[in-house]
Amino acid sequence: MGGGIEAVYIFDQHNNSILQHVYNSRPASASTLLPLYLDHIAPRPSLIYLPNTSPPTLLFSILHSNLLFLSPTSVDVEPLLVLEFLHRVVDVLEEFLGAPLLASKIEGSYDVVAQLLGEMCDAGSVSNTEPNALRDIVEVPGWMDKLLGGVGLPSVPSASSSSTTALPFQKPAPKAQTTGPQLPWRRANVRHTSNELYVDIVESLFVTIAPSGRPLAAFANGSIAFTSKISGVPSLLLTLSAPGGKTGLERALELPVFHPCVRLAHWRDRPGELSFVPPDGRFVLAGYEVDLLPSFTTTPSATNLPSLSLPVSLEIRTGLGPNNADFEARLTLVHPSGTAAPSSASSSSSRNPLAGRLGTSSPAFGTSSSSAAPTLEAVSVSIPIPNAARTLNDLRATRGEAMYAPGDRAVEWRLSTKEASGSGTATLRCTVIADHDADDDYSDGDDGNGDKPMRSSFAPLPSTYDYDEADVEADSRAATTAPAPVDSRNKKHKQTTNKKNSVRPRKPTTAGPPMPTAATVSFAVRGWLASGVRVESLNIDTRASRGLSEGVKPYKGVKYLSVSRGGVEVRCG
Repeated sequence: MGGGIEAVYIFDQHNNSILQHVYNSRPASASTLLPLYLDHIAPRPSLIYLPNTSPPTLLFSILHSNLLFLSPTSVDVEPLLVLEFLHRVVDVLEEFLGAPLLASKIEGSYDVVAQLLGEMCDAGSVSNTEPNALRDIVEVPGWMDKLLGGVGLPSVPSASSSSTTALPFQKPAPKAQTTGPQLPWRRANVRHTSNELYVDIVESLFVTIAPSGRPLAAFANGSIAFTSKISGVPSLLLTLSAPGGKTGLERALELPVFHPCVRLAHWRDRPGELSFVPPDGRFVLAGYEVDLLPSFTTTPSATNLPSLSLPVSLEIRTGLGPNNADFEARLTLVHPSGTAAPSSASSSSSRNPLAGRLGTSSPAFGTSSSSAAPTLEAVSVSIPIPNAARTLNDLRATRGEAMYAPGDRAVEWRLSTKEASGSGTATLRCTVIADHDADDDYSDGDDGNGDKPMRSSFAPLPSTYDYDEADVEADSRAATTAPAPVDSRNKKHKQTTNKKNSVRPRKPTTAGPPMPTAATVSFAVRGWLASGVRVESLNIDTRASRGLSEGVKPYKGVKYLSVSRGGVEVRCG
């Protein structure tokens, strides 16, 4: 696999081409690839093989902010290389043009975008994709340059360019010496008037719960976002902890991934400590995955079954009401507690094997135990309705707002932040009207409009016969001489004709309309993490840092956020 990046095509939300950048070879044009891409049924995969092009093409694609990014290649190439490059292109464009990334921003700054794409990839080989390093190469015009350029005047030279520009017959001034070594992810000579460091840990929950309430699977994908606004080249040391000490941390941070700035040797020697020189600005420092269900070395019994402590629990009951046509969703809100006392934490962990991991919030480091309590917000429940159901009647909720649109085929139940702030129980109940409810009454012999119901062509017409013993004896004598298939048909015919008005099978009256089979819960909790991971300390290693002022004490802050964007699935029987 010696191929590289051949081209990058960008389309807007209306599938109009807004940028075409070709690096090498002669790839298929954007107008040729777009119809072939749209021929595939959504959701379309990130890699599509197009054998009908000349030559056959591998088409890589990603979607971001209603923008479509395509990259074709006609030779074998590492798929992750192309996909990662497309994601880096999105990150760099957002860094230079601002988020969210819009088609108008790309069209209005095409000169900057062309320079960025040229620096990120050279003749198909990926070279420089770090935003901080690109800022030293690509100059973004400011508002003054745009104002002067609009009236036809030359732009104002920057301070860096004016200081290094030499007059005729004059020796050029030497370049300013950079502080510290050149790092590909950090700009040189970084200066900030206010030194600040922020840590944001976000965990996305993915939980599946059986109808009995037993959790089948529970995972949390964590991301550690870091914001660095500090002068010079600092060397930072971030210490993480989790319930259970070193063993709990190693188990919590499963499958970790790190930014290139992290010193992996230090992490291997001291798990839980991240030593790194941060890029300037906001970036993703690390990611991890946590299995929220504990593993049992012995045979699980009734006392150590896995129980999941979530701030929101949902229970769905179906087949209610006199006609088995109602269903009820009961939502229980349990406000996540703050930092518990050691005695209460130990007692709760003895009762619940997950209490030490799931019942403990993650307070900010450097704060007292009386920190603000976690906040539950953006609670919503989505209940898909089967296609056999025609509509819903009498939709009522004791808290929040419930909506149902027949086109969406789902009930959306939302609770505001104020309604979800307190603990308690909220109930949603409604009645399902099926498509056959209007013509299921066969006793009347019509379909509700005075017309006779349509009979099947395979059903015999209703008829009456007089019971005669002589006929029965004749039939029995004929059955002894007739072949077996004839006897079977006669029996079936005899059983059918003895039933009165048997046009088609009568549906059981106990069976109700189709009921929901699952529901998803979405919510967000600020100040609480499901895994219990927290930041213990964040220090500056002055011996390994360069260019720092004397006595610099940056402002430090940490935030925790657990989110479930439809990730908690509750199944019902």
